Parts: sequence; structure tokens; C-alpha cells
Amino acid sequence: MSTEPQELVVISGKGGTGKTSMVAAFAALAENLILADCDVDAADLHLVLEPRIIRRQHFSGGKQARIKTGHCTACGQCAELCRFAAITFDGSGNGKVKKTFRVDPIACEGCGVCHWFCPADAIEFTPTINGEWYVADTRHGPMVYAKLGIAEANSGKLVSIIRSEAGTIARLRSLNLVLIDGSPGIGCPVIASVTGADVALIVTEPTLTGLHDLLRVAEVTRHFGIPGLVCVNKWDLNPGITVQIERQAEERGLSVVGRVRYDPAVTEAQIHKQSVVEYQQKGCAEDIRKVWSVIADAWLTPSRNPRAGS
Repeated sequence: MSTEPQELVVISGKGGTGKTSMVAAFAALAENLILADCDVDAADLHLVLEPRIIRRQHFSGGKQARIKTGHCTACGQCAELCRFAAITFDGSGNGKVKKTFRVDPIACEGCGVCHWFCPADAIEFTPTINGEWYVADTRHGPMVYAKLGIAEANSGKLVSIIRSEAGTIARLRSLNLVLIDGSPGIGCPVIASVTGADVALIVTEPTLTGLHDLLRVAEVTRHFGIPGLVCVNKWDLNPGITVQIERQAEERGLSVVGRVRYDPAVTEAQIHKQSVVEYQQKGCAEDIRKVWSVIADAWLTPSRNPRAGS
């Protein structure tokens, strides 16, 4: 009998809740796993885990137009059709005309209309390089992560690549768990992070904003039929809101798996490039170990894995 690796994705309704710190700690506590940092717009799990890159590949999230100056007849049809005002009449001249059109690479949305309708076939439409993704080794196991270029789009597509590669490696190496550091919020990268996962841990903080954003992202997991767990980080900063969050979570069918106290040692550990459970045994490290124990015992077992099979 063979068993598909289980996927635990850690997400949050907003940034800054401690999601990545939790993932780094889980990586130190778990066994036989691969890590996937799917927060590609601002990946930082590698800052704690110090990965050694063994493979890197370019990421292309789309295409972009470029006018071939020597072929342009300055007819202006491309500029008329462009809905994004990305084409301007300030290109250099050629043997046919004194001035040609030029595509602004920042304004171009890659729709391809100018390329399709250019009567002189003077516009190239080629794949763009929007970032890189990496396969690496860490002290806790293999890791797949990425670096998206500044202001680049299609991060959802890149997230899908990261998850797919992590799953492939897990199956090849007979790893039991794919631990995913998901994107914050509820947008396309989050949907790409959670779709098809076995269970999602939502990390929140004891504020009204944290509660609001928790309920929003919980709707995403509910829509895709993914069991949702909740952990309140820094719960002791506002115990009253913590109780309110836990009550509303349970009313919506979410399982509360624990609380983690505020602890400056988390920052100290990160300065030393360690997770907090590696840095110390007491404080919030105790809380995180309890949270991990609940998740591992109750949710990461073969009997809970719908994809287990022969």
C-alpha cells in the first residue's frame, strides 16, 4: 500500500500574524517532510532555514509585446487598439519612417492584441521572465520556494508550480508531509495555496481586524471543502478578543487547536536564523509544541487522508 503525502497549509487572513514563524517551528518539530513557501510575493521562510539551492529555474507568468523597429511602418494601429496606453509614438526611426512606435514594458499587460492585428507583423509576443523558483535542502528537509520579480504578476501560477514540484519530490522520496507556508489574504495566491490541501491552519491575532480577516479566509477554505483549524497567536495581548475569536470560529465549524503567547524570543530566534522551538524550550515554544501535537495527532494521520490508497 502506498500513501499520498498529506498537505498542511498554514495561512492567515492578513500579513504579520506569525504564519511563517509557525511554519518554521513546525518544520523543526515534524519528520519526513518537504517545505513549500507559497508566499511568493514576499517569501521569507528561507531567511530562517538557510536553504542550500540545488536547482533553480526561471518563472514565466505570461508574455509581453515588443515592436521590431526595423519592421514598423508607423501606421499607429497598435496604439489605437491598446487599452492600457502602453504604446507610444517615440521609437527610433528606420529606413521607412522617421519615427516608430514603442511598447512600454511596465504598462504592457500582455494581452497580445497589438501582435495579432499588426498589419506589418512588426510586433513580437514572447514569454517574459517574472522570477525564479528553487529546489533546496535545509536542515529540516527539502524545500521549494520562489522569488517573484518586483511588481510582477501571476503569483497564483507560481504558487501552483511550487506546490506541484513539492508534491512530486515528496512522492519520489516517500515523504509523508508537504508543509506549505501559504499566502496571506483571500486572493488568487491564497486560492492556489489551499486548493486540494488536506487541512488548513489559519493563524490569527487577537484584534478585531484579525477576527474579520480570519472569517474571510475561513470562507475560502469552506468553499473548497478544506477542514479549517484556528490558532490565536499572541493571544495574551488581548484575552477578551481571543475568546471572541475562538467562539466565532467554533460556531462556523472551525477547530481551535491552541493559543500561542506573545514572546520576544521569536524575534531573537530569527536574528540567529532559527525557529523559536530550536532557540528555546520554554515560553511560546511550549505553546507551539502543543499546537503541533494536536495537529499531528488529530489531523495528520493516514485515516484522515482522503487521498490514501494502494
